[in-house]
Amino acid sequence: MTLYDLLDVKMFADGADEATMLEMANLPYIQGLTTNPTLMKKAGVSDYRQFAKSILSVIRDKPVSFEVFSDTHSEMERQATEIASWGDNVYVKIPITNTKAESSLSTVKRLVSKGVKVNVTAIMTVEQVANVVGVLDSEVPSYVSVFAGRIADTGIDPVPIMSRCVGLLDSNKTAELIWASPRELLNVFQANKVGCHVITATSDILRKLKLVGKDLDEFSIETVMMFHEDAKEAGYTL
Repeated sequence: MTLYDLLDVKMFADGADEATMLEMANLPYIQGLTTNPTLMKKAGVSDYRQFAKSILSVIRDKPVSFEVFSDTHSEMERQATEIASWGDNVYVKIPITNTKAESSLSTVKRLVSKGVKVNVTAIMTVEQVANVVGVLDSEVPSYVSVFAGRIADTGIDPVPIMSRCVGLLDSNKTAELIWASPRELLNVFQANKVGCHVITATSDILRKLKLVGKDLDEFSIETVMMFHEDAKEAGYTL
């Protein structure tokens, strides 16, 4: 039995480097993938449609989330409709508001009514989750992404918030809560403990899974060896 067999939370890879995304998709414990415009910009993606379709030509059996980038709700809806048409495994990320703080709930409701699978994103509060759940349809699978890592960045413990959000989704069995923007591997176990359905993580965090259960005395010695070797290679003298 592996570590992944002991975890109920599903792990999604978050990124925009095509080679890394395909590598992650081949791992049996990665059950989905997500990206966003910021990650795509950092990865040097210049053609949104071409990038997405290239990914989807290979990854057909796992959910993949792509985000709209318009700041008007009518255009969000148009973009979402097109993005959803790219594949049955596509979920469309809709930000909870636009930059003017205008709610996206009506847009989400219209998209869901057309059968579009949404991933409502950039959520930070329990109230936002409750509002989103109110416009979802139990006949249409969806994700609700709460940025737990960014909540933690403000000095607030996200665990109680995520626990409350899990309860809010009990009324919709096709909606799943995502622990988004994790900052460390520990977050995987925190998400699992509160009953979160999914956690998204970059490849850097996911690769740390091999450290789980590592002997800490051994880890300490390896760390000392790293410092020693780096100082020697740098040629430091006193």
